[in-house]
Amino acid sequence: MNAIADLTCAEMTDAYRRGELSPMEVARDVLSRIERHAALNAFLAVDVEGALAAAKQSEARWRAGAPLGPIDGVPASIKDNIWAKGLPTRRGSRTSDAKAATDDSPAVARLREQGALILGKTCMPEHGWIGVCHSPHTGITRNPWNREHTPGGSTGGGAVAALLCLGLLHLGTDGAGSLRIPAAFTGVFGMKPSFGRVPVYPAVMLNVLSHQGPVTRSVADAALMLSVISGPDARDMAAWNTPALDFSAGLEAGVRGLRVAFSARLGHVATLDPEIEVAALKAAGALQEQGAVVEEADPPLSRALELIRAMWWPVVAAIVDAVPPDRRADMDTGFLAIAERGRRTTVGDYLAAYSARAELHSAMLHFHARYDLLLTPTMPVTALKVEREMPETGDFGDDWLNWSPYTYPFNLTGQPAASVPCGLARNGLPMGVQIVGPLGADQTVLRAARAIEQALPMPRVPDI
Repeated sequence: MNAIADLTCAEMTDAYRRGELSPMEVARDVLSRIERHAALNAFLAVDVEGALAAAKQSEARWRAGAPLGPIDGVPASIKDNIWAKGLPTRRGSRTSDAKAATDDSPAVARLREQGALILGKTCMPEHGWIGVCHSPHTGITRNPWNREHTPGGSTGGGAVAALLCLGLLHLGTDGAGSLRIPAAFTGVFGMKPSFGRVPVYPAVMLNVLSHQGPVTRSVADAALMLSVISGPDARDMAAWNTPALDFSAGLEAGVRGLRVAFSARLGHVATLDPEIEVAALKAAGALQEQGAVVEEADPPLSRALELIRAMWWPVVAAIVDAVPPDRRADMDTGFLAIAERGRRTTVGDYLAAYSARAELHSAMLHFHARYDLLLTPTMPVTALKVEREMPETGDFGDDWLNWSPYTYPFNLTGQPAASVPCGLARNGLPMGVQIVGPLGADQTVLRAARAIEQALPMPRVPDI
């Protein structure tokens, strides 16, 4: 049997079934690894007692031949803006309430119901405002490939945990790229499911932009996790609340016959690292070699940047305005600067942008009438240096959304979108490609991601 850190979910639970491994062994191993890698700052809270107690219960079920489900005894982490009963929800902010949550969010509840071992909460920037991972509350989270670089954000702690095998299933959020950016920067798999696929509670101010989804080391683990967390929950009035699908089904079916549009620049991206462009072309070639019909085509995404700013910035302003003025000095200065921009956005601007999403949705419907999938780079650059909000080159102005042009359009449309690793750049940092499908086509996105994962296997990070 492989070392615990090398196992997938299916391999781990198969070892439980055979009696070759126990949940207690796994829990102790993972908790030891979290402690060993504490300097990278993936976790801000680790529930040692809770994880060991859950492992003991899982072990008894496996011995009795009665596991709760396919992830019973599998360790998982939760991003710190999602409720997990008994743990605080600090959202990366010193100004947030330090009291423990009295209930689980829907996705966390589904994980517990299936017997997952909840390890604790992972680090994020303040209120998830940016695509890197530092905050006044939790400090700097570092990229294991190079500790002087960020793992990306805002699900940065979860991405580091996935890469270093500090658990197998990591729950994050994505309001403008917050699952896909760290997946690309860290060299793991991150997926924003179709909007409404995973129920969310309590409701979030980002509203239709915000999704919850998995970040994992493998596509197979993400598919299994999505099958669990997409279970219905009546607390979310916007959720599909239909029976969860088996997203693992057909994962190995390949891509033969799929029509894939490849867009290196979305028709407007001015700055793209040439190495990343070559890597994305290689991923497109890998799909073509496996039978997909690939052609270059740019999706109709005009006005996306204008719309995301009009919907994002006012939310930041509302969050800051809810904090007493004498506490705002404890907040990230970059977050406060975005709030100032948000105060200049009118209610009319917000509502017009909200309504204009329908135009993008309609345009992408027509696009996907011709193409089953869209393939793009995930990011135009590799991971930024720690503590920076913008790349050192100065090519992207003063707004971080400028260096994430590939991700936020699909928060506006609600489509499923995933980042798949596609190798290391010459600087030793990961690169990723993004796969986007029409609304509801999560399984097709996963199938194509699996095909790329097999064709372009990612090297393991040194000294894990």
